[in-house]
Amino acid sequence: MEGLYKVEYDINDGSGRSVLYAHAGKMLGGNTAFAHLGTYEIVDGEIVARIRTKRHSRSPHHRSLVSSDAVTISIRGRPQGKLYRFEGEVVEDASRFRAVMTPLGDDDVPPAGRVGEGGIVSGLYSIDIRMLDGIAGGHTGVMLLREGRILGGDAFFYYLGAYSSANGRWKGEFVNQEHTPAKSEHPLFGGYEVGIGFSGRCDDKGADMEATALVGKLSIRFAATLKLIEPFAKAGR
Repeated sequence: MEGLYKVEYDINDGSGRSVLYAHAGKMLGGNTAFAHLGTYEIVDGEIVARIRTKRHSRSPHHRSLVSSDAVTISIRGRPQGKLYRFEGEVVEDASRFRAVMTPLGDDDVPPAGRVGEGGIVSGLYSIDIRMLDGIAGGHTGVMLLREGRILGGDAFFYYLGAYSSANGRWKGEFVNQEHTPAKSEHPLFGGYEVGIGFSGRCDDKGADMEATALVGKLSIRFAATLKLIEPFAKAGR
């Protein structure tokens, strides 16, 4: 089941969406406000997973669907065609949890860039985007950086790309695409496949970038701050 997925989930009477990357027994992802870090194994054809949630955005507009921002979710699931269906519970309060994972396809990721000494740490990051040049708006999500490749997204979009990094600098490119129609919520990027090129500084705690996005015929500048949530080697422990 390795790859990048859109996850649509229900907890009690609430629902939400995330992106999730499954690879080598680990699950990493998140959405606009929360990061997801977990592990999975295959037992008699069934996928058994345990996922932790962690808030990365303090926006009051993005509430938790359960009693705490940090919970553990225990789930089991099986493939159904190209989809995966899971059921389980929130360990802390026994809330019922159901999810459907739909593959997004990461075959179009460009070749990985080179990461040298002093390069950005592989791991799961929060990303906080701020528009420039007087354009109102911003956005948050998660970005997974792993050995020169970029994956990530939020409740509406997903990212695929590549980067190179060394000596406290990094640069790269990624494509921002919809996995769920976003025009009403995010009119600037919604409805478009957006190519983005960037460069910036990095250290062992995070990074910044200045970027240019090609949205239709428009060229739009934005800045973003990345904060390391968890290094890849530790994620899901």
